Amino acid sequence: MTASRQPAAPQGAPARPAGPGRPKDMGKRAAILEAAKRMFTQHGFDGASMDQIAAEAGVSKLTVYSHFGDKEALFLAAVESHCDLSLPSSLFEPSPDTPLRDRLMDIARAFYSMVTAPEAVAGHRMLCSPQMSNSGLPKLFWEAGPMRVQADFAALLERRIKAGELEIPDVARAAGQFFSLLKGEPHACLVFGGPGPAEEEIQAHLASAVDLFLRAYQVRETASGKPAASGRSRR
Repeated sequence: MTASRQPAAPQGAPARPAGPGRPKDMGKRAAILEAAKRMFTQHGFDGASMDQIAAEAGVSKLTVYSHFGDKEALFLAAVESHCDLSLPSSLFEPSPDTPLRDRLMDIARAFYSMVTAPEAVAGHRMLCSPQMSNSGLPKLFWEAGPMRVQADFAALLERRIKAGELEIPDVARAAGQFFSLLKGEPHACLVFGGPGPAEEEIQAHLASAVDLFLRAYQVRETASGKPAASGRSRR
């Protein structure tokens, strides 16, 4: 059985978000996104209906369809919103005066908070279910959230490589390694229903992951003040 798709928009509702014309009410859009996050978290993709989301947001179902077109588009918009609010692109912007480790720790804390939020844990479980794994939704989720985050981080790594702080032969792989390290066992425990770690344990875990990443890729100076040869070729 594949994941059920929301039926076509009701009579008079656009099948996809409307084109140029009357401006959308951004307040209503934000309310719909917040309602969608709550409903998808509580009921899953199949269990949450557009009627429920509209009622939770205090708008008509026609308004929901007008803004997002269908339930799949709304789910992906909710994913993008969660990522943008929790891990904004500003965290990855050039900041040469910020020490590398400090910047990585800022990203680590924001990322861990994002992926361990209740709606994120519920979404992870949902996307790993047999119904979802046989649909195209996990791929779309990856493109809407994790792929954007990793691309932003890879761009940051490239800038730090050019500044002579990092030596990384495969930047895309290193970006994936960084976020996998941050998730680690604590995230797996939450997904499988185990107890969440205490705050001090979380901070120790994140610091350890960042330090491990830096031990692998940070350029170190020799006693002469020159970068130490690592034996890895640059890209």
